[in-house]
Amino acid sequence: MVVLTDAQWAELEPLVEACRPHAKVPPSDLRRTVEAIIWRCTNGAKWRAVPAELGPWWKAAQIFIRWARLGVWDRLLNLAQERGVELGMAFLDGTNIRAHAKAAGASKKILWGDGRLSIGRLGSGHLDQEAAHGICRDAHIAC
Repeated sequence: MVVLTDAQWAELEPLVEACRPHAKVPPSDLRRTVEAIIWRCTNGAKWRAVPAELGPWWKAAQIFIRWARLGVWDRLLNLAQERGVELGMAFLDGTNIRAHAKAAGASKKILWGDGRLSIGRLGSGHLDQEAAHGICRDAHIAC
């Protein structure tokens, strides 16, 4: 599996070497690990889904997280932009949006006086949507 061509790696490697933290023992298979990180970010997959050909998923995850904490990715981006390296765009979104249970079709209930008035699922034959909104409007309830 090829994520980076030899030409792309030749252009990227000096930038990575300039930005990465230098430890006593240099990382083995740096290209393969960087390719695993790029693969994961490009596909939006979970770390465990990184193909085995790109090395151990946990190694790529550790390096990605460690480098993020140390600001390596920011320095790498700045250095690449300063040198005019053409970059592809990737948008990562870490938000997790959960819908309310009612959005999944759960029965809806509105408060009516002291008790509850069940209006069921809108459009399911119990009460159509216009009638439900009419009840809410008349009772001054937002629904």
